[in-house]
Amino acid sequence: MTRPNIVFVLTDDHAAHALSCYGSAVTTTPQLDRLAAGGLRFTNAFCTNALCTPSRASILTGAYSHRNGVYTLDDNLDNRQTTFPRLLQQAGYQTAIVGKWHLGHGERHDPAGFDYWNVLPDQGEYVDPELIELGTRTRRTGYVTDLVTDIALDWLDRRDPDRPFLLMLHHKAPHSPWVPADRHRDLFADRPVPVPSTYDDDHAGRAEAARVAKIRVDTHLSAEELKAPVPAGLTWPEERLWKYQRFIADYLRCVAAVDECVGRVLDRLDDAGLADDTIVVYTSDQGFFLGDHGWFDKRFMYEESLRMPLLVRYPRALPAGETRDAMVLNVDFAPTLLDYAGVVRPPGLQGRSIRPVCERGDVDGWRDAFYYRYWEHLSAISVCAHYGVRTGRYKLIHYYGEGLGTTGSSDVSMAPEWELFDLQEDPLELANVYADPRYDDVRTDLTRLLYELKAEVGDDR
Repeated sequence: MTRPNIVFVLTDDHAAHALSCYGSAVTTTPQLDRLAAGGLRFTNAFCTNALCTPSRASILTGAYSHRNGVYTLDDNLDNRQTTFPRLLQQAGYQTAIVGKWHLGHGERHDPAGFDYWNVLPDQGEYVDPELIELGTRTRRTGYVTDLVTDIALDWLDRRDPDRPFLLMLHHKAPHSPWVPADRHRDLFADRPVPVPSTYDDDHAGRAEAARVAKIRVDTHLSAEELKAPVPAGLTWPEERLWKYQRFIADYLRCVAAVDECVGRVLDRLDDAGLADDTIVVYTSDQGFFLGDHGWFDKRFMYEESLRMPLLVRYPRALPAGETRDAMVLNVDFAPTLLDYAGVVRPPGLQGRSIRPVCERGDVDGWRDAFYYRYWEHLSAISVCAHYGVRTGRYKLIHYYGEGLGTTGSSDVSMAPEWELFDLQEDPLELANVYADPRYDDVRTDLTRLLYELKAEVGDDR
């Protein structure tokens, strides 16, 4: 079989429950639905550290944070490490990355393994952004989601048609401060966005870590994010709902631009006759709280933050319109794409190729649990460092309460705490059953499994 082309589209903070193909109650995403209808939709895709920079490093290296050295937002990726784009480049692929990099800049941190790169510095700007093209900084006029798509499609048109390619298109959106394109500024103006059922969650019975986190929609959104002063005369319940609508409408407006630009990419592949032989992947670096539990942001091991959207289309080899329920992790992306490209898997990758899952669905011996760790302890957002294990039914989380010297973490300690959730009986994670005697055996088994998986991935801190 001809080696496939690869288009890898990565967004920032796009929650799975903000795609209509995942049953979103708050928006529609017709172009992403089109991609899902032409390929596979994964219902259990998860990140291993729900934070932008660490997740991006894990996607590139196929390794957990403690292996690739990117623990927190303040860490940079050492670009001498083995990454799947570098291996594809060495195997004859032409490679490009356009958009958000967020892994550091300079000789040791700029994108490596790419024939062409044109990336946003740091977080990047939504309007008239500065970009770094092969080391040279320029400023472009326009809206960032449109611009990076323009640049990516221009590279696609200029590529060598006789060689396979990897194109990584990394959007800034829908990351804070959620600045929409002018064409979408009135989207949702005629109707309120539904409020999540857990918006009034008071976190009773949960760990203290949930109560001290500075990610409440009603309290911690900045003036830049709200973009308008709170109207005078509102009661507190009215103010809480006003802030939610300000946040969620702009977030979803940013998603609308991403959706349109995914459609542009799919159209270009169709027009160029490339669609059948191109793997298209759509995912995000992690999930996001959309008012769930009263929160915005991510970081926690709760489902809305932990879960990633994952759509994969490859008409030449994969069925259309099917779902896959197997547990898939962001560290699996690198070995999977190397597998499809016929590149030998190097040592050091910690993920598994999901090619058998893509092609056959159920696979004997596939993982039924995974290890997660968030390292950035009590930074500006005040989320406590924690690790945990998730199985098909249960989730055990340990807030160990120490920064351990990781970059950007606080040296303030918190008392260690535990949470246990029965996802079958409590899918919204409202009831911590860690101290419930009915779950004694479950707690014992999960604690053992947690430390087995921690050791298995080589995390000894």
